[in-house]
Amino acid sequence: MFVSVALLILIQSIAVVPVTVTSRSPQVEVHEFSDAELSCEFKTENEMNPRIEWKKIDKDVSFVYYDGHFVGPFHDRAEIKGATVRLRRVTQVDAGKYRCEVSAPLDSITLGETNVTLRVLVPPQTPLCDVPSSALTGSQVELRCRDQHSIPPAVYTWFKDNRALPIRQPNATYTVNEFTGILTFQTVSRADTGQYHCEAKNGVGPAKSCQGTHMHIDDLNVAAVIAGVVLLCLIMLFCVFGACYAHRHGYFSPNIRATVILQRKISNTLSRSCCDVKMTDGWQLL
Repeated sequence: MFVSVALLILIQSIAVVPVTVTSRSPQVEVHEFSDAELSCEFKTENEMNPRIEWKKIDKDVSFVYYDGHFVGPFHDRAEIKGATVRLRRVTQVDAGKYRCEVSAPLDSITLGETNVTLRVLVPPQTPLCDVPSSALTGSQVELRCRDQHSIPPAVYTWFKDNRALPIRQPNATYTVNEFTGILTFQTVSRADTGQYHCEAKNGVGPAKSCQGTHMHIDDLNVAAVIAGVVLLCLIMLFCVFGACYAHRHGYFSPNIRATVILQRKISNTLSRSCCDVKMTDGWQLL
């Protein structure tokens, strides 16, 4: 009797399997414009027709598969088999976290879920390169290279006259950051004159390069700089001397200016009076 009861309890415990949801591939990586499979597998206790939903988890939650249909941008480019979804020709917009939810109202645990993260790999694009056409010896110069679209992020190699610049080289006059794409000359010299271009690669697709740009390094014209400084000093000295001379002779005094104006007014008045007297005498003679 005891053995029968124990066997019955064991059979019931084995049969009671609440809804469980798992994924064979929680992390999915595919190339852009290829298909992506989002795996979702489930087991239920009693429910024979569970409700399956897929959601995309961004800042806002949006439905991918709901009430037996794909919705939104997945309407005409996705299919489902069981609970596993296949997306066709994915792009970077499709990258993100997805959630598979299985509802089983007749089970003791009515809801199960699992997450799948989709990463869309993008090959390098032609990088944007910023290379100055000229610079002066002794100055600091930065050359920049950037590809903002590749996933994973690209690493960069700089070339001078079609020869790669080593990232680490003893006694080098430059530094290269292969992750930011910045080539820095702390004190550039005439030996750094040449044609520069940059290459971006990330292991997903073929490497891409920008067009080469020639950078010319000129010597600093010390004589011209000294002559310019001397000329500027002479101009400033002349201005100061002129201001002192004008101030010493009272050109900036308010009283002197008022006196000059008054003298001009008196002179003009006397001139007009003399003219009036001459005209009156002329009429009397007639």
